[in-house]
Amino acid sequence: MEKSYDIIIWGASGFTGRLVIDYIHQNQSKSNLTWAVAGRNESKLKEILGEREVPILIADSHDKESLVELVKQTKVILTTVGPYARYGSELVEACAENGTHYCDLTGEVHWMRDMITKYQVSAKDSGARIVHTCGFDSIPSDIGVYFLQKKMKEIHGVNAKHIKYRTRGFSGGASGGTVDSLMSMMEQAKQDSSILKTISNPYALNDKINGQDGPDKMAPFFDEDFDAWVGPFIMAGINTRVVRRTNELLNQIYGEDFRYDEGSITGKGPGGLIGATTSGLITGGMSGMAAFSPTRTLMQKFLPKPGEGPSEETMEKGYFEVELLGIHPDDRSKDLRVWVEGDKDPGYRSTSKMIAESAMALAQDNLNVGGGFWTPASAMGDSLIKRLPDAGVTFKIIEK
Repeated sequence: MEKSYDIIIWGASGFTGRLVIDYIHQNQSKSNLTWAVAGRNESKLKEILGEREVPILIADSHDKESLVELVKQTKVILTTVGPYARYGSELVEACAENGTHYCDLTGEVHWMRDMITKYQVSAKDSGARIVHTCGFDSIPSDIGVYFLQKKMKEIHGVNAKHIKYRTRGFSGGASGGTVDSLMSMMEQAKQDSSILKTISNPYALNDKINGQDGPDKMAPFFDEDFDAWVGPFIMAGINTRVVRRTNELLNQIYGEDFRYDEGSITGKGPGGLIGATTSGLITGGMSGMAAFSPTRTLMQKFLPKPGEGPSEETMEKGYFEVELLGIHPDDRSKDLRVWVEGDKDPGYRSTSKMIAESAMALAQDNLNVGGGFWTPASAMGDSLIKRLPDAGVTFKIIEK
Protein backbone atom coordinates (compact mmCIF):
# COMPACT_ATOMS: atom_id res chain seq x y z
CA MET A 1 0.00 0.00 0.00
CA GLU A 2 1.35 3.42 -1.02
CA LYS A 3 1.80 5.73 1.97
CA SER A 4 0.55 9.31 1.76
CA TYR A 5 3.19 10.69 4.13
CA ASP A 6 6.74 10.08 5.26
CA ILE A 7 5.99 11.26 8.82
CA ILE A 8 2.93 12.04 10.89
CA ILE A 9 3.57 14.02 14.08
CA TRP A 10 1.29 12.79 16.87
CA GLY A 11 1.05 15.21 19.79
CA ALA A 12 1.66 18.26 17.65
CA SER A 13 -0.23 20.57 20.02
CA GLY A 14 2.07 19.92 22.99
CA PHE A 15 5.13 22.02 23.82
CA THR A 16 7.68 19.57 22.37
CA GLY A 17 5.39 18.75 19.46
CA ARG A 18 5.35 22.40 18.43
CA LEU A 19 9.16 22.48 18.43
CA VAL A 20 9.22 19.35 16.26
CA ILE A 21 6.82 21.03 13.80
CA ASP A 22 9.11 24.06 13.60
CA TYR A 23 12.18 21.93 12.93
CA ILE A 24 10.59 19.68 10.32
CA HIS A 25 9.00 22.66 8.57
CA GLN A 26 12.41 24.36 8.37
CA ASN A 27 14.05 21.23 6.97
CA GLN A 28 11.36 19.70 4.75
CA SER A 29 12.65 21.19 1.51
CA LYS A 30 16.20 19.81 1.77
CA SER A 31 14.90 16.32 2.49
CA ASN A 32 11.87 16.41 0.14
CA LEU A 33 9.73 15.32 3.09
CA THR A 34 5.98 14.76 3.03
CA TRP A 35 4.39 15.12 6.45
CA ALA A 36 1.24 15.82 8.43
CA VAL A 37 0.14 16.53 12.00
CA ALA A 38 -2.43 14.60 13.97
CA GLY A 39 -4.39 14.90 17.21
CA ARG A 40 -7.86 15.11 18.67
CA ASN A 41 -8.48 18.86 18.39
CA GLU A 42 -8.51 20.21 14.83
CA SER A 43 -8.96 23.86 15.83
CA LYS A 44 -5.99 23.72 18.19
CA LEU A 45 -3.81 22.14 15.51
CA LYS A 46 -4.84 24.84 13.02
CA GLU A 47 -3.93 27.50 15.56
CA ILE A 48 -0.47 26.00 16.08
CA LEU A 49 0.23 25.62 12.36
CA GLY A 50 -0.78 29.20 11.61
CA GLU A 51 -0.16 29.98 7.95
CA ARG A 52 1.83 26.78 7.33
CA GLU A 53 -0.02 24.56 4.89
CA VAL A 54 0.27 21.14 6.52
CA PRO A 55 -2.37 18.36 6.38
CA ILE A 56 -4.26 17.80 9.64
CA LEU A 57 -5.52 14.35 10.61
CA ILE A 58 -7.85 13.53 13.50
CA ALA A 59 -7.60 10.49 15.79
CA ASP A 60 -7.89 9.57 19.47
CA SER A 61 -5.17 7.85 21.52
CA HIS A 62 -7.70 5.42 23.01
CA ASP A 63 -9.68 4.71 19.83
CA LYS A 64 -7.87 1.84 18.13
CA GLU A 65 -9.88 2.06 14.91
CA SER A 66 -8.95 5.72 14.41
CA LEU A 67 -5.29 4.98 15.22
CA VAL A 68 -5.13 2.12 12.71
CA GLU A 69 -6.60 4.40 10.05
CA LEU A 70 -3.97 7.00 10.96
CA VAL A 71 -0.88 4.80 10.93
CA LYS A 72 -1.78 3.18 7.62
CA GLN A 73 -1.27 6.56 5.94
CA THR A 74 2.38 7.07 6.88
CA LYS A 75 5.81 5.46 6.88
CA VAL A 76 6.60 6.81 10.38
CA ILE A 77 4.69 7.94 13.44
CA LEU A 78 6.60 10.46 15.56
CA THR A 79 4.91 10.83 18.93
CA THR A 80 5.57 13.26 21.75
CA VAL A 81 2.45 12.33 23.76
CA GLY A 82 3.33 11.16 27.26
CA PRO A 83 3.19 9.69 29.77
CA TYR A 84 3.40 6.89 27.25
CA ALA A 85 2.14 4.25 29.67
CA ARG A 86 -1.06 6.29 29.88
CA TYR A 87 -1.47 7.41 26.27
CA GLY A 88 0.86 5.38 24.07
CA SER A 89 0.10 1.65 24.18
CA GLU A 90 -2.65 1.56 21.57
CA LEU A 91 -0.52 3.59 19.16
CA VAL A 92 2.44 1.20 19.51
CA GLU A 93 0.09 -1.73 18.94
CA ALA A 94 -1.37 -0.11 15.80
CA CYS A 95 2.10 0.58 14.36
CA ALA A 96 3.44 -2.88 15.22
CA GLU A 97 0.48 -4.62 13.60
CA ASN A 98 0.37 -2.48 10.46
CA GLY A 99 4.03 -2.16 9.49
CA THR A 100 4.41 1.52 10.41
CA HIS A 101 7.73 2.69 11.86
CA TYR A 102 7.55 4.53 15.18
CA CYS A 103 9.70 6.75 17.41
CA ASP A 104 9.04 8.43 20.74
CA LEU A 105 10.59 10.22 23.74
CA THR A 106 9.63 7.84 26.51
CA GLY A 107 11.81 7.22 29.54
CA GLU A 108 9.35 4.77 31.11
CA VAL A 109 11.40 1.59 31.35
CA HIS A 110 8.57 -0.59 32.64
CA TRP A 111 6.32 0.47 29.77
CA MET A 112 8.99 -0.18 27.16
CA ARG A 113 9.53 -3.65 28.62
CA ASP A 114 5.77 -4.27 28.44
CA MET A 115 5.55 -3.09 24.81
CA ILE A 116 8.51 -5.26 23.76
CA THR A 117 6.95 -8.32 25.40
CA LYS A 118 3.51 -7.73 23.87
CA TYR A 119 4.30 -6.56 20.34
CA GLN A 120 7.79 -7.73 19.35
CA VAL A 121 6.41 -10.61 17.29
CA SER A 122 3.85 -8.38 15.54
CA ALA A 123 6.46 -5.76 14.71
CA LYS A 124 8.87 -8.35 13.36
CA ASP A 125 6.18 -9.91 11.20
CA SER A 126 4.87 -6.59 9.83
CA GLY A 127 8.28 -4.96 9.33
CA ALA A 128 7.57 -2.09 11.72
CA ARG A 129 10.68 -0.63 13.36
CA ILE A 130 9.70 0.56 16.85
CA VAL A 131 12.31 2.85 18.42
CA HIS A 132 11.85 4.34 21.89
CA THR A 133 14.00 6.99 23.65
CA CYS A 134 14.85 9.23 20.69
CA GLY A 135 15.58 12.40 22.67
CA PHE A 136 18.06 13.49 25.34
CA ASP A 137 17.29 10.14 26.83
CA SER A 138 18.87 8.23 25.27
CA ILE A 139 20.53 9.39 22.05
CA PRO A 140 23.66 11.07 23.52
CA SER A 141 24.30 7.89 25.55
CA ASP A 142 23.36 5.28 22.98
CA ILE A 143 24.89 6.94 19.92
CA GLY A 144 27.85 8.17 22.00
CA VAL A 145 28.73 4.60 23.02
CA TYR A 146 28.14 3.32 19.49
CA PHE A 147 30.42 6.06 18.07
CA LEU A 148 33.16 5.38 20.64
CA GLN A 149 33.13 1.63 20.02
CA LYS A 150 33.33 2.13 16.25
CA LYS A 151 36.35 4.40 16.67
CA MET A 152 38.00 2.02 19.18
CA LYS A 153 37.60 -0.81 16.67
CA GLU A 154 38.93 1.30 13.78
CA ILE A 155 41.95 2.60 15.70
CA HIS A 156 42.92 -0.32 17.95
CA GLY A 157 41.04 -3.31 16.52
CA VAL A 158 39.24 -4.09 19.81
CA ASN A 159 36.16 -3.00 21.74
CA ALA A 160 36.26 -0.95 24.93
CA LYS A 161 35.57 -3.36 27.78
CA HIS A 162 34.09 -0.59 29.95
CA ILE A 163 32.64 2.79 29.01
CA LYS A 164 32.04 5.60 31.48
CA TYR A 165 29.58 8.35 30.54
CA ARG A 166 30.04 11.59 32.48
CA THR A 167 27.99 14.76 32.08
CA ARG A 168 30.32 17.76 32.12
CA GLY A 169 27.61 20.39 32.04
CA PHE A 170 24.15 21.22 30.81
CA SER A 171 21.66 24.05 30.99
CA GLY A 172 17.98 24.26 30.15
CA GLY A 173 14.47 24.19 31.50
CA ALA A 174 12.71 21.42 33.40
CA SER A 175 10.33 19.31 31.34
CA GLY A 176 6.71 19.21 32.44
CA GLY A 177 6.20 16.01 30.42
CA THR A 178 9.17 14.30 32.10
CA VAL A 179 7.89 15.31 35.53
CA ASP A 180 4.43 13.97 34.68
CA SER A 181 5.93 10.68 33.45
CA LEU A 182 7.90 10.28 36.70
CA MET A 183 4.77 10.94 38.77
CA SER A 184 2.74 8.54 36.67
CA MET A 185 5.38 5.81 36.87
CA MET A 186 5.66 6.02 40.67
CA GLU A 187 1.87 6.08 41.01
CA GLN A 188 1.65 2.89 38.95
CA ALA A 189 4.49 1.30 40.94
CA LYS A 190 2.55 1.87 44.14
CA GLN A 191 -0.30 -0.21 42.71
CA ASP A 192 1.93 -2.83 41.05
CA SER A 193 5.11 -3.85 42.87
CA SER A 194 6.47 -5.61 39.76
CA ILE A 195 7.06 -2.20 38.17
CA LEU A 196 9.65 -1.28 40.80
CA LYS A 197 11.33 -4.62 40.25
CA THR A 198 11.49 -3.95 36.52
CA ILE A 199 12.88 -0.41 36.70
CA SER A 200 15.46 -1.54 39.28
CA ASN A 201 16.79 -4.28 36.98
CA PRO A 202 19.97 -3.06 35.18
CA TYR A 203 19.07 -5.32 32.24
CA ALA A 204 15.32 -4.65 32.23
CA LEU A 205 15.18 -4.02 28.47
CA ASN A 206 17.23 -7.06 27.47
CA ASP A 207 15.30 -10.03 26.14
CA LYS A 208 17.63 -12.80 27.32
CA ILE A 209 21.21 -11.71 28.00
CA ASN A 210 22.30 -10.23 31.30
CA GLY A 211 25.76 -9.02 32.26
CA GLN A 212 27.99 -7.83 35.06
CA ASP A 213 26.58 -4.35 35.65
CA GLY A 214 24.82 -3.78 38.97
CA PRO A 215 22.47 -1.03 40.19
CA ASP A 216 23.15 2.58 39.20
CA LYS A 217 25.46 4.35 41.63
CA MET A 218 23.68 6.80 43.92
CA ALA A 219 26.48 7.59 46.41
CA PRO A 220 29.18 10.15 45.52
CA PHE A 221 32.60 8.80 44.55
CA PHE A 222 35.92 10.14 43.30
CA ASP A 223 36.70 8.96 39.77
CA GLU A 224 40.46 8.81 39.16
CA ASP A 225 39.91 8.63 35.40
CA PHE A 226 38.34 12.10 35.44
CA ASP A 227 40.17 13.46 38.48
CA ALA A 228 36.85 14.64 39.89
CA TRP A 229 33.94 13.80 42.16
CA VAL A 230 30.97 12.14 40.51
CA GLY A 231 27.34 12.06 41.56
CA PRO A 232 24.37 10.23 40.00
CA PHE A 233 22.96 11.31 36.66
CA ILE A 234 19.17 11.46 36.82
CA MET A 235 18.74 9.86 33.35
CA ALA A 236 21.07 6.91 34.07
CA GLY A 237 18.22 4.58 35.00
CA ILE A 238 16.93 4.90 31.45
CA ASN A 239 20.08 5.37 29.39
CA THR A 240 22.06 2.46 30.82
CA ARG A 241 19.26 0.01 30.06
CA VAL A 242 19.04 1.27 26.47
CA VAL A 243 22.80 0.93 25.89
CA ARG A 244 22.76 -2.62 27.28
CA ARG A 245 19.84 -3.54 25.01
CA THR A 246 21.79 -2.16 22.05
CA ASN A 247 24.67 -4.51 22.84
CA GLU A 248 22.28 -7.46 22.96
CA LEU A 249 20.47 -6.49 19.74
CA LEU A 250 23.79 -6.13 17.91
CA ASN A 251 24.83 -9.64 18.95
CA GLN A 252 27.02 -8.35 21.79
CA ILE A 253 29.14 -6.32 19.42
CA TYR A 254 30.58 -4.46 22.43
CA GLY A 255 31.58 -7.75 24.07
CA GLU A 256 30.01 -10.34 26.35
CA ASP A 257 31.63 -8.75 29.41
CA PHE A 258 30.91 -5.13 28.41
CA ARG A 259 30.38 -2.73 31.34
CA TYR A 260 28.65 0.66 31.25
CA ASP A 261 27.80 3.32 33.81
CA GLU A 262 26.78 6.98 33.96
CA GLY A 263 27.36 9.84 36.36
CA SER A 264 27.62 13.63 36.66
CA ILE A 265 30.98 15.32 37.24
CA THR A 266 30.71 17.90 40.00
CA GLY A 267 34.32 19.06 40.36
CA LYS A 268 37.39 18.56 42.52
CA GLY A 269 38.01 19.07 46.24
CA PRO A 270 35.39 19.73 48.94
CA GLY A 271 33.17 21.64 46.51
CA GLY A 272 33.02 18.66 44.18
CA LEU A 273 32.17 16.31 47.03
CA ILE A 274 29.39 18.61 48.21
CA GLY A 275 28.06 18.84 44.65
CA ALA A 276 28.10 15.06 44.18
CA THR A 277 26.38 14.54 47.54
CA THR A 278 23.74 17.14 46.67
CA SER A 279 23.18 15.49 43.29
CA GLY A 280 22.55 12.18 45.03
CA LEU A 281 20.13 13.73 47.50
CA ILE A 282 18.18 15.47 44.72
CA THR A 283 18.03 12.40 42.49
CA GLY A 284 17.03 10.07 45.30
CA GLY A 285 14.75 12.67 46.86
CA MET A 286 12.75 13.25 43.70
CA SER A 287 12.11 9.54 43.26
CA GLY A 288 11.26 9.14 46.92
CA MET A 289 8.88 12.10 46.99
CA ALA A 290 7.20 10.95 43.78
CA ALA A 291 6.50 7.57 45.38
CA PHE A 292 4.14 8.98 48.01
CA SER A 293 0.82 10.61 47.22
CA PRO A 294 1.06 13.66 49.58
CA THR A 295 4.57 14.67 48.47
CA ARG A 296 3.74 13.83 44.86
CA THR A 297 0.85 16.29 44.99
CA LEU A 298 3.13 18.90 46.54
CA MET A 299 5.74 18.44 43.80
CA GLN A 300 3.09 18.83 41.11
CA LYS A 301 2.21 22.28 42.45
CA PHE A 302 5.72 23.62 42.02
CA LEU A 303 7.14 21.72 39.03
CA PRO A 304 6.22 22.40 35.37
CA LYS A 305 2.90 21.01 34.17
CA PRO A 306 2.56 18.77 31.08
CA GLY A 307 2.65 20.96 27.98
CA GLU A 308 4.64 23.67 29.74
CA GLY A 309 8.23 24.47 28.86
CA PRO A 310 10.99 27.03 29.24
CA SER A 311 11.26 30.39 27.52
CA GLU A 312 12.71 30.81 24.05
CA GLU A 313 15.78 32.46 25.58
CA THR A 314 16.36 29.54 27.97
CA MET A 315 16.13 27.03 25.14
CA GLU A 316 18.44 28.99 22.85
CA LYS A 317 21.06 29.55 25.55
CA GLY A 318 20.87 25.96 26.77
CA TYR A 319 23.43 23.26 25.99
CA PHE A 320 24.78 19.91 27.11
CA GLU A 321 28.32 18.51 27.26
CA VAL A 322 29.22 14.88 27.89
CA GLU A 323 32.53 13.03 28.01
CA LEU A 324 32.75 9.29 27.45
CA LEU A 325 35.80 7.22 28.35
CA GLY A 326 36.31 3.88 26.63
CA ILE A 327 38.72 1.64 28.53
CA HIS A 328 40.99 -0.53 26.38
CA PRO A 329 40.89 -4.20 27.46
CA ASP A 330 44.68 -4.59 27.65
CA ASP A 331 46.47 -1.22 27.48
CA ARG A 332 45.22 1.84 29.34
CA SER A 333 47.45 4.08 27.21
CA LYS A 334 45.08 3.23 24.34
CA ASP A 335 41.92 4.35 26.14
CA LEU A 336 39.67 6.52 23.98
CA ARG A 337 37.70 9.60 25.01
CA VAL A 338 34.71 11.02 23.11
CA TRP A 339 33.03 14.40 23.49
CA VAL A 340 29.27 14.71 22.88
CA GLU A 341 27.81 18.18 22.68
CA GLY A 342 24.42 19.74 22.04
CA ASP A 343 24.12 23.43 21.17
CA LYS A 344 20.64 23.98 22.65
CA ASP A 345 18.57 23.15 25.74
CA PRO A 346 18.72 19.33 26.12
CA GLY A 347 15.18 18.68 27.32
CA TYR A 348 13.33 20.55 24.60
CA ARG A 349 15.16 22.20 21.69
CA SER A 350 17.86 19.53 21.27
CA THR A 351 15.38 16.76 22.03
CA SER A 352 12.93 17.99 19.39
CA LYS A 353 15.72 18.00 16.79
CA MET A 354 16.94 14.54 17.78
CA ILE A 355 13.53 12.90 17.48
CA ALA A 356 12.83 14.73 14.21
CA GLU A 357 16.10 13.46 12.70
CA SER A 358 15.30 9.96 14.02
CA ALA A 359 11.92 10.03 12.28
CA MET A 360 13.51 11.24 9.04
CA ALA A 361 16.10 8.46 9.25
CA LEU A 362 13.36 5.86 9.71
CA ALA A 363 11.41 7.31 6.78
CA GLN A 364 14.18 7.99 4.28
CA ASP A 365 17.45 6.22 5.09
CA ASN A 366 18.52 2.77 3.98
CA LEU A 367 18.60 1.09 7.40
CA ASN A 368 19.97 -2.41 7.73
CA VAL A 369 17.34 -3.74 10.14
CA GLY A 370 13.92 -5.31 9.76
CA GLY A 371 10.87 -5.08 11.96
CA GLY A 372 11.08 -5.24 15.74
CA PHE A 373 11.80 -3.17 18.83
CA TRP A 374 15.13 -1.44 18.36
CA THR A 375 17.21 1.19 20.12
CA PRO A 376 18.41 4.34 18.35
CA ALA A 377 21.94 2.93 17.88
CA SER A 378 20.90 -0.57 16.82
CA ALA A 379 18.36 0.73 14.28
CA MET A 380 20.07 3.82 12.86
CA GLY A 381 23.42 4.41 14.56
CA ASP A 382 25.38 5.27 11.40
CA SER A 383 22.55 7.41 10.02
CA LEU A 384 22.25 9.46 13.20
CA ILE A 385 26.01 10.00 13.44
CA LYS A 386 25.76 11.60 9.97
CA ARG A 387 22.49 13.44 10.56
CA LEU A 388 22.83 14.88 14.07
CA PRO A 389 25.68 17.38 13.49
CA ASP A 390 23.31 19.36 11.24
CA ALA A 391 20.94 19.41 14.22
CA GLY A 392 23.63 20.77 16.55
CA VAL A 393 24.49 17.45 18.24
CA THR A 394 28.07 16.38 17.61
CA PHE A 395 30.29 13.39 18.44
CA LYS A 396 34.09 13.65 18.25
CA ILE A 397 37.24 12.01 19.60
CA ILE A 398 39.09 14.01 22.25
CA GLU A 399 42.67 14.20 21.06
CA LYS A 400 45.28 13.43 23.73
